[in-house]
Amino acid sequence: MTTAASAHRRAVLFMIAAALCWSSGGLLVRLLSFADAWEIVFWRSLFMAPFVAVTLAVMHGKRTSAAVRGVGWPGVLSAAFLAGQFFLFIASLTRTTVANTFVLMSVSPFLAALAARMFLGERVPARTWTAMAAALCGIVIMFSDSLDAGRLSGNLLAIGVSVLFALNVTVLRKVHAHVDMLPTVMLAGLMSIPLALPLALPLEAPARDLAILAVLGCVQLGTGCLLMVAASRHLTATELGLLALLEPILGPLWVWALLGDNPGRLALAGGAIVLAAVIANEAWAAWRGRSPAAELAPPAATPGP
Repeated sequence: MTTAASAHRRAVLFMIAAALCWSSGGLLVRLLSFADAWEIVFWRSLFMAPFVAVTLAVMHGKRTSAAVRGVGWPGVLSAAFLAGQFFLFIASLTRTTVANTFVLMSVSPFLAALAARMFLGERVPARTWTAMAAALCGIVIMFSDSLDAGRLSGNLLAIGVSVLFALNVTVLRKVHAHVDMLPTVMLAGLMSIPLALPLALPLEAPARDLAILAVLGCVQLGTGCLLMVAASRHLTATELGLLALLEPILGPLWVWALLGDNPGRLALAGGAIVLAAVIANEAWAAWRGRSPAAELAPPAATPGP
């Protein structure tokens, strides 16, 4: 196995682990005794930022501050896109159905592919376009029972999440070959805290909920985003978006397994289609013996050793 292929497979595992972390969000929110979306954003970001800061300190030691400064304006831009996703996601959920939000967010791989093609010159093979189309169909099937096309503002906000995701992974792919972009996750949390606080007041979360919110901040959001940023070093923008679709199919399964909330046959069938599309795309790439990142990325965006 070549070094590039090994790095690519490790990055795929990182992105799958990121989706696993993100997918726990629905379960953890269901366990809270309150439902103020903005207070959730505030506490989640407040717990995430110091968690990521400690992680960076362990990784970089005395060079932590230099690593944070090293992300430069691209890192600040990436952090702003990530923080924007936090807010638009919650705003979408409060203005449209969960089904609409997840279905419209499933266009992320297509938007990421277009952005990467325009700004990075990354080409997308036919097999990946097919996998993305199949995955989109699977997401629609999953949530077809509860789709509602009449909630325009929430639907537009959900599309905004996908746009910001595509822009973020494009920025990460552009500079991550030369710069450690993990500090952008901490910066995103620091940006979110002062913006969310006025919307979250008065803070009412009891001690039990704070423990759950700590898991939301440190594991569901912090660890998930760190893994995604690390994976972006060796995956194309399109692959990042496609693998991120594991989040909406795993989320209902956690709630079903642990809380007994059956997602229904259509949800299971749609999830199986998404999972099959993702696995088929990666299996085909592995069978061809080349990592998609090495196969598609232009020299300027190809990560170094």
